Amino acid sequence: MQFIADLHVHSVASGHAYSTVTENVRAAAEQGLEVIALTDHGPQMPGGPHAYYFGNLAVIPETLFGVRVLKGVEANILDRQGTLDLEDQRLAKLDIVLAGLHTYCAPYGSVEENTQMLVNAIRNPWVDAIVHPGNPEYPVDFSVIVKAAVEFDVALEINNSSLTVSRKGSLPFCDTIAGLAKQYGAKVMLGTDSHFATHVGDFGAAVPLLAKNGIEADQVLNTSRQKLSDHLTRRGRVITV
Repeated sequence: MQFIADLHVHSVASGHAYSTVTENVRAAAEQGLEVIALTDHGPQMPGGPHAYYFGNLAVIPETLFGVRVLKGVEANILDRQGTLDLEDQRLAKLDIVLAGLHTYCAPYGSVEENTQMLVNAIRNPWVDAIVHPGNPEYPVDFSVIVKAAVEFDVALEINNSSLTVSRKGSLPFCDTIAGLAKQYGAKVMLGTDSHFATHVGDFGAAVPLLAKNGIEADQVLNTSRQKLSDHLTRRGRVITV
């Protein structure tokens, strides 16, 4: 399976990542990627950028080193209602919106509470994908999450970092999500969740889960520019990928 995009990448602006935008995009070009999404954490992440940062992403060229640069965010889910840490008017101007549960941002709860919190975020009309839904810190009912993702046309990420350097214990949960995504036909997104440029485009730990669960390229967003474009423009945004 060939991948044309890395859709989950952090720069120094996230506060706990170590490469610049230029370094990340150059790394994508060196890996032969056609598209990269800049998805720094939203402002409620400790050390994260002010909301103004996301408005000013417009100064970054659409193409660098021959790579299409999508301007986005990994928004933090803040409460049981699924509230995100950027207001709708800012989310509407971004090319891609990821949302996820993070320590210090989202409250811990029971399986039922965590599930409802994530479902409420999935219902947000600006959310394109839920990142690292297999995070063991926030146990959820995976069947409910996958069915909601299908209903609201939101992709679910298989996060390479969760299988390598972060969120230890994620593998069995990511495996379950991949199996349910295959069963119910949910869209899947692979993301490196790169916090250092050398990780950009490295999906080595995530790819085996696709093969194990029979997920083909037509179900994965970052195997085709057309597929990615169709997903990002499904709510009426004008985005050229």
